[in-house]
Amino acid sequence: MSGTTSSVSRRDFLVTASAAMGGMTLAQGVTRAAQGGSDVASLPPYGGSTMPAGIRSRRVANVNGLTVHMLEAGYETPGRPAVLLLHRFPELAYSWRKVMLPLAAAGYHVIAPDQRGYGRTTGWDDSYEADPDPFRILNMVRDATGLVYALGHRSLAMVVGHDAGAPVASWAALIRPDVFRSVTIMSSPFEGPPAIPFDTANGAAPPPRAATDDELDAELAKLNPPRKYYQNYQRTRGANDNMLHAPQGLHAFFRAYYHYKSADWKGNKPHPLKARTAAEMAQIPTYYVMERDKGMAETVAPFMPSAAEIAACKWLTEAEVDVYATEYARTQFTGALQGYRVRRGSDPKSVAEMRTFSGRSIDVPSMFIGGKSDWGVYQTPGAVDRMQTSACTRMTGFHLIDGAGHWVQQEQPEQVSTLLVQFVRDQH
Repeated sequence: MSGTTSSVSRRDFLVTASAAMGGMTLAQGVTRAAQGGSDVASLPPYGGSTMPAGIRSRRVANVNGLTVHMLEAGYETPGRPAVLLLHRFPELAYSWRKVMLPLAAAGYHVIAPDQRGYGRTTGWDDSYEADPDPFRILNMVRDATGLVYALGHRSLAMVVGHDAGAPVASWAALIRPDVFRSVTIMSSPFEGPPAIPFDTANGAAPPPRAATDDELDAELAKLNPPRKYYQNYQRTRGANDNMLHAPQGLHAFFRAYYHYKSADWKGNKPHPLKARTAAEMAQIPTYYVMERDKGMAETVAPFMPSAAEIAACKWLTEAEVDVYATEYARTQFTGALQGYRVRRGSDPKSVAEMRTFSGRSIDVPSMFIGGKSDWGVYQTPGAVDRMQTSACTRMTGFHLIDGAGHWVQQEQPEQVSTLLVQFVRDQH
């Protein structure tokens, strides 16, 4: 394991969240800000020598209670239309480095923040006992809106979200189409808001209730061998320690995790599933439907690529893996995992919030991009169909890219960049 991944001592400080902060703060009060052991401003340059020239690192204060760390490109020319890129777990703003310059070259101000709970963005509580409300979807939309406004943009040409960033981007486009004027959804299809029972007072049957993650987990436990759903695992107290203190070391954990979910692992042959049942879901690899007695560190360890495979991996070098390992060694995983506790569709409070928008669809231009080897596209049975038939009314393209798994914008950045530039130009 690289010496850069060793954990450093942690120091927390208090910040007061005020409603005056851009008028966007979810709640007033004192919260603990994740600092990861040192003043963020004094840390070495983000991404180190692996950061492409033309991309700068910047911090923006007073964004919905956060000080947001972001990468940006195309900032030299004022007045450019803007593009916002939202990453997923366990990634960072850094994950967009390969598509930022092509978008900037096409004439856009390209913005990629470390989202709430990640990287060098501060102002979130890094304890497992933290109030998870700030990590709910609607507040993450407020984070995105607050950053756009803080940077002097009243609207965006496009918002792009990858996997866990995809629902944030999707909900932003649904709720504020005046601000988020087109959306690209990557890897995780958007199904639309949950339904409110309709006409039941006149005898109509209520909509069928989908199995919750807990109910699915109980069914998976009955399989041979017993399995569990990774969404449930990621909510547990032990998930952070299991990954942070992986027996193989944090660098090797990231390398195996990224390899296992990429097109480099030839076992990734995704296909639509018939239903959200244990028998159907058991077809998914163990990074999504885990073995019952293993944590994520043990799950990915057998899929560590060989030295020859690592040397041949041009889309993710050892130095680039070090960027992830170093940042997560400092912040730990807890903040990044908070969203799993509240953003899933079976969380009652989140469902109640999202039902505010029941019946609404994404009516701005939309596009979907995924990897042809990405199980994320199909992990929720029926989601692709619902996205294309009802959730998005102006979907102009559905693209599954050859030679890419889950990390599509890193594995095949040229193809992704071409699609993004063409889409955003066509819409505006």
